[in-house]
Amino acid sequence: MLATLTSLRIRNLALVEDLTWQPGTGLVAITGETGAGKSILIGALQLLLGERADRSLIRSGADSCTVEAAFDVGDSNDLNILLEERGAEICNDGQLLLKRTLSVAGAGRQFVNGSPCTLAALKELGDLLVDLHGPHDHQSLFSREAQVSVLDAYAGATAQAAGVADAHREERRLAAEVEDLRAKESDAAMRREMLSHVAGEIAAAKLSQGEEEDLMARLRTAGNSRRLLEIVSQMQSALGGDGESAPALAGVIKLARELARLDPGAENLCGQAEALAAGLSELERECEGYAEKIDSDPSSLRELEERADLLLSLKRKYGGTLAEVIARGEKAAMELEEIETRGDRIAELEKARDAAVEKTTGLAKKLSALRTRAAPALAKAVTRELSGLGFPQSSFEVRLEAASKPGPGGNEIADFVFAPNPGEPAKPLRAIASSGEISRVMLALKSVLAGKGGVPLLVFDEIDANVGGEIAVRVGQKMRALASAHQVFCITHLPQVAAAAQRQFVVRKGFDGERTTSSVEESGGEDRVRELARMLGGHDSKSAMDHARNLLASHG
Repeated sequence: MLATLTSLRIRNLALVEDLTWQPGTGLVAITGETGAGKSILIGALQLLLGERADRSLIRSGADSCTVEAAFDVGDSNDLNILLEERGAEICNDGQLLLKRTLSVAGAGRQFVNGSPCTLAALKELGDLLVDLHGPHDHQSLFSREAQVSVLDAYAGATAQAAGVADAHREERRLAAEVEDLRAKESDAAMRREMLSHVAGEIAAAKLSQGEEEDLMARLRTAGNSRRLLEIVSQMQSALGGDGESAPALAGVIKLARELARLDPGAENLCGQAEALAAGLSELERECEGYAEKIDSDPSSLRELEERADLLLSLKRKYGGTLAEVIARGEKAAMELEEIETRGDRIAELEKARDAAVEKTTGLAKKLSALRTRAAPALAKAVTRELSGLGFPQSSFEVRLEAASKPGPGGNEIADFVFAPNPGEPAKPLRAIASSGEISRVMLALKSVLAGKGGVPLLVFDEIDANVGGEIAVRVGQKMRALASAHQVFCITHLPQVAAAAQRQFVVRKGFDGERTTSSVEESGGEDRVRELARMLGGHDSKSAMDHARNLLASHG
């Protein structure tokens, strides 16, 4: 992924009140007096990389500090896939925007393209974009896992290494599932008996959703059947069953009809009387039908009561509601089926596990071949780079050792071994104490890996410490060459390194009478000559100025 940091804005961080920095491409040197605040730029980048936040960095008197960065990521298809997986907004027009805010009062917040994100997601993006090396960051080279990753990058085998790791994870997942199922087999008999009882008892009840409400309604009706029949019988008698009410209504209808014959205006009275008679007749038929539906058979009542008792018993055992009882029965049946078919499932998983082991073994074997072929080539290339960094007769080896057992990293581990001087025994990098030596090994490795992908922005924070003279010139030349494939930032005190940069920025600390503030200004023309002369120790003396001009001229 090609990416360039186009803009970095810092507000209220340490001595910086409000600073916007546009570094440009190629090799960018950052210089300044000791204590001017050069490390603030590194601190700001570290915040954007998801590093641990120290709220003491918030500028005194401010409630919060903010760091924002804009990256030009060019073809952002691969990056957009990652952003979508993390729930962030994708890049528009190849622009990636990162932001992090720290607050005195509470937790900080971070954003990707304006979308809130987790600190882990920000760190994941940062690891893809920026590779930062400071005086204490060489420890990464001491890790044998990191060393084998460097070898894979040189061999062009990063994807293959990821494939081995993925295959190994799948192998372990399947193995763990087999082990879990086999562990469950030990108590399967007892579990099977219990589940069989639960599932059988609930299934035998033939329960249905909503049954309980209907049953209780029917039970209430059956329990009051005698009284219900008495009431409906009385209603039927009142409606004419006793021979009195009906004739009286019939007389009313007869009189109403006579009234309507003599006075047409009274037809509505006649109609109401006839409608009343019809309504009473319909009511009487409804009463007859209702009486026929009432079941007064004691055996029916007993059946309903027994069913109600069964539902109550099941609810006491398996859940507070009928729905919970039904769900418990379904779950027990499913688990019982899983137990009954567990043997088949174990056999399937073992077959899949064995296939995963075979796949991991095959991929790891191919990866081993790539590593074995690349190891001497990497060693030769790094040795060649080191010869131009003050180690003309050094030796650098990449040793491969079989891992105690194949794992996610493949069948072997790497060990970088370095002998800076002839006649001295080669030592693993982790046994070398000189920061100057380790810094140059780091630079040699980065130079060899240039153009082989990896992180687009490289930041070196004074890794040129403990070198000088002609070696410093060579370090600057290597960094400049490295910048043809990467954007490279270098915080340095060495004028030979700073002169190799395409652009140079000077960090200055000023006092306005009330507050101390750090600022960053690009240095060019005579200003840059004066800055290099200062770094040479001669300030603006003629000899120092001439030396500075010669340094710049040596790089065209």
